[in-house]
Amino acid sequence: MDKKSRNALIAGNWKMNMLASQVPAYWQGLESGAKLAEGVSSALCVPFPMIPAMKAALAGSQVKVGAQDVSAHDKGAYTGEVSAAMLADLGVDYCIIGHSERRAYHAESDELVNAKLKALLGAGITPIMCCGETLEQRDAGVTLSFVESQIKGGLAGVSAEEMKKVVIAYEPIWAIGTGRTATAEQAQEVCGYIRGVLACLYGAELAKGVQILYGGSMNGKNAAELLAQPDIDGGLIGGASLKPEFADIIGAANEG
Repeated sequence: MDKKSRNALIAGNWKMNMLASQVPAYWQGLESGAKLAEGVSSALCVPFPMIPAMKAALAGSQVKVGAQDVSAHDKGAYTGEVSAAMLADLGVDYCIIGHSERRAYHAESDELVNAKLKALLGAGITPIMCCGETLEQRDAGVTLSFVESQIKGGLAGVSAEEMKKVVIAYEPIWAIGTGRTATAEQAQEVCGYIRGVLACLYGAELAKGVQILYGGSMNGKNAAELLAQPDIDGGLIGGASLKPEFADIIGAANEG
């Protein structure tokens, strides 16, 4: 199994932007939904209040709807939390967990990310588990060991069968929203290393089938070079997913 046997996935992360009332115009502003989904999986991960509006806008297209976070708890006295069952009830297909902003601003640990991942798997939602290093860690030469610890912590207790339903996203923190992108070689080095870690945990054959995304200022101009790398199977797209160029990135994945 090689890259050609893995579906490309382009997932947009709207973060805390836009309004539900703006969703229909956004969708109309993109190129046709048929072109967006042609030969590549795509998803838009939006804030909780926008999920119903996005589901309605994307009805009839192959673009999936995703969420940006989930509670580790099934239900109970957890004010402000949203459970995996609630997301599933709304028809959510993907959910981002462990994003660097959640880790930094909400002190999310690998253990919490692991609990959220298991909650999503239990609800039939595909987790997009993020990992990545700070600029200080890269400069200190600990990128690979740090990312490995995040992978192992986030996947603790996850079976091989469950792992087949998990997506990994490598997002160097120093390249998120800064306009500074890891070179294609830097991104490939880490994504290739991640696949090697997965091979050690689950075997080479299973690891070859796991989608590994790159997140970190991917846009319409640099997408093709990044997506051409052997272990980069798609992108987790931030700011560019709010603009029509999101279609260009999906187009680059189609061409790759």
